[in-house]
Parts: sequence; structure tokens; C-alpha cells
Amino acid sequence: MVKLISHSTIACFWLMFCVTIATAQDQKIGYVNTDQILSQMSEYQGIQEQLSTLSSEWNQQLDNMEQEIDQLKEDFEAKEILYTEELKKKKQQEIQHKVQQRQQFIEEKFGSEGEYFEKQKELLEPIQRKVFEAINKVAKDQNFDFVFDRAQNSNMLFGEQQWNLNEEVLQELGITLNESSN
Repeated sequence: MVKLISHSTIACFWLMFCVTIATAQDQKIGYVNTDQILSQMSEYQGIQEQLSTLSSEWNQQLDNMEQEIDQLKEDFEAKEILYTEELKKKKQQEIQHKVQQRQQFIEEKFGSEGEYFEKQKELLEPIQRKVFEAINKVAKDQNFDFVFDRAQNSNMLFGEQQWNLNEEVLQELGITLNESSN
């Protein structure tokens, strides 16, 4: 009796294993590289230029603030022996206030909820949505069960080129792939 249950259990596990493998073999998996897809889109390149210009303007303002702080520090160090204790404190507070203003500017412009990332999100969201919809359409049209993204810090270490869906997604977006960017 125990032997029969043992054989039945093994048979059940073997059957489940075979069904699992058969099911897994029926799944179709593809991948894309959204960084490469985005780099082929003229809208994306325009947005990158806008963001770069914006960032450059703010970095110039930061440089100006830094120069002003450096100048205040130099003046303070050069004239420190001439200042009364009260005037020293006032000048040090002025320097500290400028440093804090610069730090606040950095946070407002480049912080995790800063203007740069808000602008980036505002400009990129429609393009990313368009790419995502194209990926979904290609995946559904070609019966893919899963599509992974190899962009940035992806954990996909290898993928056969035959399962690369970049060209199909670019075609869905109406973009022809340059031969040099393969």
C-alpha cells in the first residue's frame, strides 16, 4: 500500500513536471532596448536638447552663486582682522546664508522632486507611453508572452538576436532604423 502511494506520488510529480516544462516551452519571450529605441526618435533628441539647455542655464546660475560665495569668503579672510566680533558674525552669517541659498537652488532645480525631473517627466511621458504602446502592439501581434527591457541596469545578461523586437517596435512607431545603430 505504501509502495503504491509512493509510486503514485512520484508519477504525479513527474506528470506535473512534464506539464510545467511543456507549458514553459510554449511561452514566447522577447526583449527590447528602450534606450536604443528612444535614441532613434527625433522627438526624444529634441527633448534631450531642451533639458540640456535648461540644465546648462541652471548650472551657470550655480557657478555664479559659487563665485559670489568664494568672493565673500575671500573678502572675509582678507579683512577678518579689521572686523569687530559683531561684524565677523554678520559676515559669516551672510556667507552661510548664500551657501544655504545655493543649496536650496540645487534642491529646487535638481532635487528628486525638482524642476528638472518634473520637466523631464512632463516631456518624456508622452514619448514613453508611445513606445510602451508600440511594444504592447508588437508583443500582441506576434504572440509574445513576455517582453523584457535590456535598457540601463537590466538583469538580462543574454538574449538571442532573433528575439530582439527593437526593429518591429521602431517600425510600429514609423521610424526606420539606421544601419549604423544596430
